[in-house]
Amino acid sequence: MDTYTVVKNRLLALCEEKRMSIHKLAMESAVAPSTIKNILYGKSQNPGIVTLKMLCDGFGITLIEFFDTKEFKNLEQEIK
Repeated sequence: MDTYTVVKNRLLALCEEKRMSIHKLAMESAVAPSTIKNILYGKSQNPGIVTLKMLCDGFGITLIEFFDTKEFKNLEQEIK
């Protein structure tokens, strides 16, 4: 699995876990709904760390908590 897919899946899982819609996440994180949709639907496959930090703030978690999953720990190197 590539990094983009793991990030997207993590965002979707957190939305479900926190019972947040894209609109609610946008309101809580001050990230435009269109930006979130672009990440989730593949138009933006390289979200910046500042955007991810803002989304984490909206979820009420840290960046460390966001990336602390077995999927991130098992990512293969992107450049071969």
